Amino acid sequence: MNNYQLAFAIGLFGSIHCIGMCGPLAFAIPYTGNSRWLLVWDKFIYQLGRVTSYTLLGIITGIIGKQLWLAGAQQGVSLVSGVLIIMAACSRLFRVSLFKSSGALNVTALFTRFLSYALKQHAGHFFIGALNGFLPCGFVYLALAGAVNTSSAAASAQYMFWFGIGTLPLMLVASLGAGFFSATVRVRLNKVVPYFMLCLGIWFILRGLTLDIPYLSPAKTDAVSICK
Repeated sequence: MNNYQLAFAIGLFGSIHCIGMCGPLAFAIPYTGNSRWLLVWDKFIYQLGRVTSYTLLGIITGIIGKQLWLAGAQQGVSLVSGVLIIMAACSRLFRVSLFKSSGALNVTALFTRFLSYALKQHAGHFFIGALNGFLPCGFVYLALAGAVNTSSAAASAQYMFWFGIGTLPLMLVASLGAGFFSATVRVRLNKVVPYFMLCLGIWFILRGLTLDIPYLSPAKTDAVSICK
């Protein structure tokens, strides 16, 4: 599995979580047309707004990652990312809060005000989707942890683009039919997510250790070509 396939998988698994967290916003966007095809188009444009924001975040993250790469700190970043992802997975498995969330809540409240204003002003679906893409989200942070391990801003942008594309199918279907996933189904699906996060965290650690295992933990000389 290459980096972009991994990003797509994170987005696909993460969209299960997103349906519960961001889905209500997608459902709340008013639609006044009469054509079903226009409804599908509007919801699709909303999703493209999110993907665009993720790609922009990837560019910013990639600039930081490139500096880390040039400084020779990429292996250390991969190890730290893996540890943090495993901690986050364990916190979900054992329902333990590891970090204070007041800061994230304040940022979320600020974005919620912007979104509420945009909805009242009947802003376009693309604009609202783009705002949604900047909302604090654990799975976006998870994707950014992978993006910062790439060697350039272009690679990081592509990584986040494929993450966004991974979130698109389920989010689009859910936004078109609000009852597509019941609360019970979402809870059951979300139980799988921490185990996926554990596997991802272990993979980041192994990659940071550069054990010369093809694809799983490549040598340092091979890691450059994989991250491009």
